[in-house]
Amino acid sequence: MTGSDPPPGDAAASAAAAATEWVEEVDVEGRVLRIVTRAQVRREGLRHRTVFVAVLDRAGRRVLAHQRAPWKDVWPHAWDIAFGGLCGVGEAWDDAARRELREEAGLHAPVRAVGRGTYEHPPVAEVASIYLAQTDDPPTCPDGEVVATEWVDLDGLDGWIAARRVCPDSVALVLPHLRPT
Repeated sequence: MTGSDPPPGDAAASAAAAATEWVEEVDVEGRVLRIVTRAQVRREGLRHRTVFVAVLDRAGRRVLAHQRAPWKDVWPHAWDIAFGGLCGVGEAWDDAARRELREEAGLHAPVRAVGRGTYEHPPVAEVASIYLAQTDDPPTCPDGEVVATEWVDLDGLDGWIAARRVCPDSVALVLPHLRPT
């Protein structure tokens, strides 16, 4: 799939709506410290809970990468190797992973937790849960956060990443789970 940027009014509305979402500021163990807005998380670099869902094809040979919309509050236009985002207040990790996969990719595939980790490099501080999903269904990317998708062979993933601006948190946290063991 390839797409175009949403009209400026839609982008502004999407960005404004995201900024007012309520999320949890957490400590390094993921314990809730207080409830804040997403805008506050971004502005102050507060640690929060995040999920990542890497989508593999059924054969397990390719990962579905995507390019982020230009209005995203972190790493606009960057490519990513996992769908995901911030968890809502009180939202279970697994529920957040399924929701993000549905919202960003338009996919309804089972998710499997494969790890946890933390990432801290301004402007992002997160406690994350990493998931894998497998499907050959085409992504529809209904919420406008994704402007392009591409299936990438796992054998060539390192070169693909080196040739693009890719979200560093996904590379740090998800990439190790895509390596054969």
